[in-house]
Amino acid sequence: MNTMELWKTDGEFMERFERFAFDEVVNEPGQELDPDERRLAILAALMGCGGVDAFTQLLPRALDDGLSPVMLKEAVYQATDYLGYGRMLPFLTAANQLLEERGVALPLPPQATTDINDRLEKGVDAQAEIFGEHMREAWKAGHINRWLAANCFGDYYTRTGLDLRQRELITFCFIMAQGGCEPQLIAHAKGNMNMGNDKDCLIRVVSQCVPYIGYPRSLNALSCIEKAAE
Repeated sequence: MNTMELWKTDGEFMERFERFAFDEVVNEPGQELDPDERRLAILAALMGCGGVDAFTQLLPRALDDGLSPVMLKEAVYQATDYLGYGRMLPFLTAANQLLEERGVALPLPPQATTDINDRLEKGVDAQAEIFGEHMREAWKAGHINRWLAANCFGDYYTRTGLDLRQRELITFCFIMAQGGCEPQLIAHAKGNMNMGNDKDCLIRVVSQCVPYIGYPRSLNALSCIEKAAE
């Protein structure tokens, strides 16, 4: 159901929701975000909570406001690492459908910077840059750790289109929105802080996502940020 239909069937609700989400939250003093960061954070949060209908509703506005197709597709691709292919696929389908409707030629230009021979090495480099030099040995702890370095970081974090700071930001949103992953959320809050997304920035990210993921997960995220900052 599109927004116009909801205004017809649920106008009283929509008046309150849109005023809160698109005015009060966006313009709360001290809680503003860079526009691209805000769009990425909200779309990543919607992917994290499985909100494909809301994602489909908001995506045209995000593209109209300046989010590039490459940034969109890179965020969707990276969701595979944190949500799994099963939950990512509906969002990839929705993104492709809208881009094709807008005349965007698919596939987009390649963004990969690794191949099968160097993905582990470069993935470890990305992990070390985000979390510290101690991560250079983490991949040796078992095959899941090796996959994490080579696949999650080597296949995705090394791609162009988003920088490491932006990739850590959307990762925080994926994890925050799905809930039940607080240890990982604390770790990635620390990773964000290492990349320049400090405590204040992460609180602003949570604030902008409240309308889309609700208060319980938002409050949990704030608690994780506090623990990471300690």
